[in-house]
Amino acid sequence: MKRSLVGLVVALSLSACSEEPRGRMEPIPRPPGMPEAPKQAEAPTKAAEPAVDPSKLALRWKVAEGAPVTYQLTLERGGAAASPEPEAASSSAKGKKGKGKDAPKEKPATAVASVSLPGAFTFVLERGDSGDYKLRVIPAGKDAVEDLGTVSERGFVLDGLHGVTRNLASLVLELPRDPVGPDDTWLLATELLTHDALGPQFVTLKTERRNRVKLASLTPGDDGEQVARLEYDITEQLQGKHLPRPKPPAVPARATDPDESDATPEKALEPVDASAEVKIVGVGEFLVKAGRWRTWEGSISTTTKGPFPSQALQVPPGTLKLRLTTLDAPPPPAAAPTAKPQP
Repeated sequence: MKRSLVGLVVALSLSACSEEPRGRMEPIPRPPGMPEAPKQAEAPTKAAEPAVDPSKLALRWKVAEGAPVTYQLTLERGGAAASPEPEAASSSAKGKKGKGKDAPKEKPATAVASVSLPGAFTFVLERGDSGDYKLRVIPAGKDAVEDLGTVSERGFVLDGLHGVTRNLASLVLELPRDPVGPDDTWLLATELLTHDALGPQFVTLKTERRNRVKLASLTPGDDGEQVARLEYDITEQLQGKHLPRPKPPAVPARATDPDESDATPEKALEPVDASAEVKIVGVGEFLVKAGRWRTWEGSISTTTKGPFPSQALQVPPGTLKLRLTTLDAPPPPAAAPTAKPQP
């Protein structure tokens, strides 16, 4: 009896050890006729980077720490400002008096005030301790105020500089973002006509903008140098109508003269055509290996018609001849003004 009892216990123990663990999931058999599941696609391999085109070069400024690059941009006037067209008559003659050849002539529209510019700007491009590029723009003149900005390695203005100073810096310092080859073109970050400054009296009807810099050629130079010839062709045009401000109504006077009773009311002021055009052409030779200009010269031509708002112009009317020359050393930083002693 005892022997059979022991055998039963051993048999139960062996059967318990051979059982499958609880909770195990078994695959469901595929029904007959059902197609096999598609195999999981392999992870896509990383696309190979495009090969670098040996005919294209990255134009970049190369400024060593403690050795700034200095240029002087001279501005020489070469033409007279365009004469604005006369504005429409603001009012008609009243009554019979004032008519005929003795009537006062209508005043022409006020000429567009030119932007005051010095005869030269000095650009000092220097590399800071952190590797960024600082730009000092120093106008010529005794009381000129120095302007400071930050630019990228290709001369793009990142911070600081405004108006005319910023446009001139972009014109002579900004290089293409991507590598370029012969006949490649790119844009400059210039704004020669500021639309936001036109004011409510000006209604814009048409704008045109052509902004193109071209790598015309790439030729070998001395000591393995390469000379990149850059050609500039930039034009901005803006046409619209100027709305004259209505005059306040005049206080009616007591009629004492019979002719005064025949006075006609003033006519409504009509819009006057106004437009502006800015053209920039230039040619520069950039030393690729040295990372600086060998030569650069160009011109800016600005014409206006009608009462075009002067505050929208970023360059003065007329023609300016531009020439960039290299200076051996930058001028010293401007000294801070000292306080006058109190009496």
